[in-house]
Amino acid sequence: MACRISELVLNCRDPEVLARFWCEVLDFVVLDREEDCIEIGSREGFGGPQPTIILSRTDEPKNGNLPLHIDVNATDRDQDAELERLLTIGARPADVGQTGEEPWHVLADPEGNEFCLLKPRIAAL
Repeated sequence: MACRISELVLNCRDPEVLARFWCEVLDFVVLDREEDCIEIGSREGFGGPQPTIILSRTDEPKNGNLPLHIDVNATDRDQDAELERLLTIGARPADVGQTGEEPWHVLADPEGNEFCLLKPRIAAL
């Protein structure tokens, strides 16, 4: 028996803003709201094919790069079209020392959390 990732927790200043952003990026929905956190995930909910993301409010400032970041792949369009879509909904380019020759794009969400848009398109779940 092995473990499976069921949730990722991201501390943030504004869970509402990040919930809207990541729901749009991942085609997720809001699954639960509590006083200082919002859980988002696939329509199947907790325990479904993908882990849920809990956006937990904190007043602590972000200190540098997160030790963990999210990588995403487009499911229904090529990388260039998906990059345009992500930039339109609030992502912005981020520089983490890449050379420009990488087959991925480094982006940041509205609170500056880095994530990568990888090149290969994968099947939707």
